[in-house]
Amino acid sequence: MSPAPHAASHGAHTQAAAHALATIRERVLTATATGTPLDIHGGGTKRWYGQTPVGEPLDMRPYCGIVSYDPAELVMTARAGTPLAEIEAALAERGQILPFEPPHFGPGATLGGCIAAGLAGPRRPHVGAPRDFILGAVVMNGQGQVLHFGGQVMKNVAGYDVSRVLAGALGTLGVLLELSIKVLPCAVSEATLHFELPQGQAIEQLNRWGAQPLPLMGSAWHDGMLRVRLGGAAAAVVAARAAMGGEHVDVIEARNDWQALREQTHPFFAAAPLAGDGQPLWRLAVPPTTPPLVHGDEHLIEWGGAQRWWITPRAADEVRAIAAAVGGHATLFRHGDKSAGVFTPQPAALHAIGERLQQAFDPSRIFNRYRLYR
Repeated sequence: MSPAPHAASHGAHTQAAAHALATIRERVLTATATGTPLDIHGGGTKRWYGQTPVGEPLDMRPYCGIVSYDPAELVMTARAGTPLAEIEAALAERGQILPFEPPHFGPGATLGGCIAAGLAGPRRPHVGAPRDFILGAVVMNGQGQVLHFGGQVMKNVAGYDVSRVLAGALGTLGVLLELSIKVLPCAVSEATLHFELPQGQAIEQLNRWGAQPLPLMGSAWHDGMLRVRLGGAAAAVVAARAAMGGEHVDVIEARNDWQALREQTHPFFAAAPLAGDGQPLWRLAVPPTTPPLVHGDEHLIEWGGAQRWWITPRAADEVRAIAAAVGGHATLFRHGDKSAGVFTPQPAALHAIGERLQQAFDPSRIFNRYRLYR
């Protein structure tokens, strides 16, 4: 028999949520009728990501609360306005986590914002992206209709692809109302290893380790220092430490380091702070075997070599050309001139699919207009 839903949260916000849902629907219908764009947001911790928001604010935080949580089935369902901190605290009580380590970027982060942004932390290349853990979603379209996609178990695949498309769409397809997320147990054992290596050698070593059956759970290189996180069964972690060598990092120091990477409070990001003005921060997605891209500029490398953070005043066309030359693409993650576009333009075929999806969900284009592309 499955455990009862999480008693501390289940039903606590039901009446308030019903009122919030009615308010959201009224706002959507009015916006569609008048052609007024809506700026859908939660805690506002990622408003700098993507193109600059436009429209009347639609605050999703009143529509909150954990709807159900079954630790035995590794599934949690929660409303979009639920704080990430509340969700992670409930999971921690049962020794479980959101596997993709979503960054909060501030205390007000919500589940809906987490999925809409589609961002992930150091575990991403080893366990998957947010979209890989969405089992089901409830969405309101531009006609005020509440649509259900997917389910609460992995084998229920009806509409599963639609649920996945919502991750990273920055709210441009509809109002995320509720999400069912697959969660995972915490690693039984963890360890972080430290190596002093130049960038090129670090990339080569990461790729060699990536081809081996090692319990990798994160990697980061900056300024001649490579750190690798291991996680899994105790025996597997011990064996990996013996095979890889390196210097063992204190548990508390390691935890703080990975948290700083996840939340971008690591010293590397000081020139491109989360708040206030700063230099342009670019995120380059490239094949993991790509050698060092530009000498003389400061980089931070994650995801086994596949994610390169770059703080540079170079023009957008130049940065994108450098990424494209090695088979990758570049995103203006924070600061800088957004007039050249935050995201690399999509190929024509992919753009056409996106247009058809948006026409089906939001033909009046009221939801987070222009957040992806101008």
